[in-house]
Amino acid sequence: MAMAAAFYGIELTVYMVKISAEQKPYRKAVMETYGAKVYPSPSEATDAGRRILEENPDTYGSLGCAISEAIETAVKTDKCRYVLGSVLNHVLLHQSVIGLETKTAMDKFGIAPDVIIGCAGGGSNLGGLIAPFMGERIEGKNDIRFIAVEPASCPSFTRGRFAYDFGDTAKTTPLIKMKTLGNGFIPSSNHAGGLRYHGMNSVLSRLFEDGLLEARSETQNDVFEAAVKFSKIEGILPAPESSHAIKAAIDEALECKKTGEKKVILFGLTGTGYFDLSAYMQYNSGTLSDRVPTDDDLEKGFATIPDIPQNR
Repeated sequence: MAMAAAFYGIELTVYMVKISAEQKPYRKAVMETYGAKVYPSPSEATDAGRRILEENPDTYGSLGCAISEAIETAVKTDKCRYVLGSVLNHVLLHQSVIGLETKTAMDKFGIAPDVIIGCAGGGSNLGGLIAPFMGERIEGKNDIRFIAVEPASCPSFTRGRFAYDFGDTAKTTPLIKMKTLGNGFIPSSNHAGGLRYHGMNSVLSRLFEDGLLEARSETQNDVFEAAVKFSKIEGILPAPESSHAIKAAIDEALECKKTGEKKVILFGLTGTGYFDLSAYMQYNSGTLSDRVPTDDDLEKGFATIPDIPQNR
């Protein structure tokens, strides 16, 4: 999810990545209907939000910004707890039910995947999907290829550094060893709001560094082309985040068609796109833009990574 939340009693405060709040207004409306107070992040409601806006007044935010604001709210509010649903290892553990159910179903029908593909922002959903299969891969029981697909506008895996970094923009979390673009990196406007995070889960980052996990990045227009193709064939409108995995799955299938190989390709369909209709409208009208960060853009983010011996 492209948000972080703090709750106390029965009250819920949500910091929703600003671009998601603008592009997914109905998701915001649903939360408000159930009584949540939703702030587009970064906001003027917290010191962290105000500092980020002062430095980047035109920013569309990121999950790192939202996390900073939610943590600050939790720390300053009595009997308040902070809820994070992404990136950290305990979240991968929670999401592993996805992979366990998938593996149970495939084992029941005698199907063994050759390739498993998932979208990746912070990595929790991908990590949950691949967990039981990766465990067997490490034990030498299978030879599955695992592919993470991230947006080209926020390429933590494919262009990031493996270093200790903070998990949020205000540098309030403990340091995490991960693939990162730097805690100060703010991606350009991107419809895949749930993938707007500067770093990648530490376990997945280690798997990538060890060569057990592949990664590729995709631009938004290519992703939406795959999403539209998928929706016309399957009758399901996929979320932009999920459509990154769909794009890679289609590419893998086309490669098999070219080579004549038969492969079982498994990908994670992580959500529907009915809260993302404004993005589909822009794609259909030809006004959806792509922006890939330059090396200079990335260097600005890398400059915010803590200068500690392990990072040198």
